[in-house]
Order: sequence, then structure tokens, then C-alpha cells
Amino acid sequence: MRPTFEELDYRPTPIGALSLRRRHDLRLGEDVLEIKLGDAFLMSSRFTASEIALARLGLAEVSAAAPDVVVGGLGLGYTAAAVLEDARVASLLVVDMLEPVIDWHRTGLLPLGSTLTGDDRCRLVCADFFALAASADGFDPDRPGRPMDAILVDIDHAPGDLLDSGSAGFYTPDGLAALARHLKPGGVFGLWSNEAPDPAFTDRLSGAFANARAEPVVFDNPYLGDTVTQTVYLARTDA
Repeated sequence: MRPTFEELDYRPTPIGALSLRRRHDLRLGEDVLEIKLGDAFLMSSRFTASEIALARLGLAEVSAAAPDVVVGGLGLGYTAAAVLEDARVASLLVVDMLEPVIDWHRTGLLPLGSTLTGDDRCRLVCADFFALAASADGFDPDRPGRPMDAILVDIDHAPGDLLDSGSAGFYTPDGLAALARHLKPGGVFGLWSNEAPDPAFTDRLSGAFANARAEPVVFDNPYLGDTVTQTVYLARTDA
């Protein structure tokens, strides 16, 4: 009989202890995978609607016939897998600084690992997304300076709720402008947030992009007996 709780892996990282856990939710009658960094929950397989919406909403804004896409933050792989569901996508770079998370996908410990590693369009890159966003070379280690059609990010909890202070500069006007320079004309930036839309951050995006908006993503939370609202921010460079 499978135990109700298993810690599948536990490793130290530069920003804290990382753990992958599987538990059987007796209330829902299903297994749930969770990634934690220290005491903070990074992702749960029980709640994936907004991670998938990040990919679908972002790609819906892309007009390129064969878009090149970057996903910042791998997690359990739901955003990246949803990107690959779009047959138009020519290439996908998934950037994550946590090597254990990439290992979990490459070794098949996570269910979506084979989907990502088995698709020739997809490459997993172990690097600091925020450092690459601020650099002149951008995200592709094989093609420095390569511009992208879409950059979709799910790393921090929200623009004002960070996993690590090292990403704070990304959400400033200068940081967002630096990110925009890695997009092609008409390119799309998408950002996941665990919080409801923040008009102040949407305004900040509008200062770095030609247009910006916030899309609420509402889903049921059976533990609370209520709905939860998270956000996908979308912005586009001038065509």
C-alpha cells in the first residue's frame, strides 16, 4: 500500500532547502505533488489552472507563425507543457536556477518530465533567469542576443512577494525595460502572480511596454470551500 506521505527528494540550494513531496489527499482521493523551498510552497499539482493559463493567454497574444518562447521557472512543468501543446511553437527554452528541479524532470521523477525532455523543441537551461534578463546576451546560451517572441515567467509568488531578494530589480522600471529588449517587435511578456491584479504593477508594465493588462484567473479551492483569484499579467512590445 502506498504511504499517505513521501518525501521524494530533499536538497540544499543557494536560496534554501528544496524538497519534493508526494502525499495522498484523503479528502480528494488523489495523490498531490508539492515542491517546497524551506517552509514556502512553490507549486502543487492540485492547483495548476493559473500556471496553464500563463502559457495559453501568453501564446494567444503572439502573432508570429512559429514563435520562439522562453519560460522562466520550471516547477512541476505545467506552464512549459502547455506551451508545447501549441503546435505553432518552434522552440522553447525553460530556464530554472534550481538544478534539482531540472534533474527531477530529466530522470522522470516528475510526471511531465518525459513530455518536456522528449520534445525536440524544448531545452532545459540551468541558470538564473533574472541575471539573464538583465544581461545583454539574453536567454539562449548557444545564441547570445537571440530575441524571443514570448517570455513567460512563473518564479516569485508576486511582484511584491519574492522567493529571494536577488530578483527585486527585475520588477523595477529598469528591470522590465531590460527584459523587453530581449523580445522581438510585437513580442509578449507574461507574468504569473499568486495575488489578485495590482493596478500599480500594471502601470509599471505600461511604462516599459507598448501596452499591458492584468488577466484574473479564478478557480475553486476545495480546502477553503471558495474560489481563489490569481493573475496573469500580459504586456507587448511595440510592433
